[in-house]
Amino acid sequence: MSEGVDEAGWDVEPGDEIESIVQAVGRLLKVCREAAGMTVPELAEAMGYGEDMIRKIERGARIPRPEFLDKADTLLKAQGHLRAFMEDMRKARYPKKVRELAELEGRAVEMSLYSNHNIHGLLQTEEYARALLRTWRPAYSPDQLERMVAARMARKSVFERSPSLELSFVQEEVTLRRPIGDTMVLRRQLQHMLEVAKLPFVELQVMPTGRANHPGTGGLIEVLKFVDGTGVGRSDGDFAGRPVSIPRQLRLLDLRYGIIRAQALTPEESLAFIEQALGEL
Repeated sequence: MSEGVDEAGWDVEPGDEIESIVQAVGRLLKVCREAAGMTVPELAEAMGYGEDMIRKIERGARIPRPEFLDKADTLLKAQGHLRAFMEDMRKARYPKKVRELAELEGRAVEMSLYSNHNIHGLLQTEEYARALLRTWRPAYSPDQLERMVAARMARKSVFERSPSLELSFVQEEVTLRRPIGDTMVLRRQLQHMLEVAKLPFVELQVMPTGRANHPGTGGLIEVLKFVDGTGVGRSDGDFAGRPVSIPRQLRLLDLRYGIIRAQALTPEESLAFIEQALGEL
């Protein structure tokens, strides 16, 4: 956690549709606190947070972490009323611009993911993600940065689902070479990828830079398939980068991804390639 970022939660983005439920949780916290006969300073001391943070949560300006609600429920003897909102706050932890993506990933039974510029977010370690997001401009505030990192790490829950979904990644070689953060950050990132690649429902492949003629030159491609046979996809090089779900558009992305996958190194060759890249650092 970066210095100066309070672990209680994140500020609500102006105009976010979750604002009303966050305000309702804040009002409930205040009711429970007053019913327990505690002042804001007393609750802040007992919870281990600043008074200003408690006030921000109570007035709905701060999204509390689920862990905060769990602890507050016990402390205030709220009989589960605060805990009842923990799942809502888990969803609210996602910034507005990635909330829909996280929902789609949560429903997918199959994902095909080609990345040509950075290591895909689902494969990133926390320190790599933080270092990468620090390069974005305009720069995130410390609070925004930590919320983005937390949301990216939370999306990795797709690896823990049962039954598991099928995940196929193709990474351009350059993404394994670019020392985002520093060399040690990249080393740990590659080690993490080797671990993920060994999961039975994951296929991780590398596209060598020497493969000059392949249809990934248009940029990132993502295709998500759902249990009902529908899907959604996007590509940097098509449809203005917007998500698409029309079958003929999905077929185009499927075709392109299939060719990319066929031209990349096999999963076994890719593991060896990553191990070699790791040894060269």
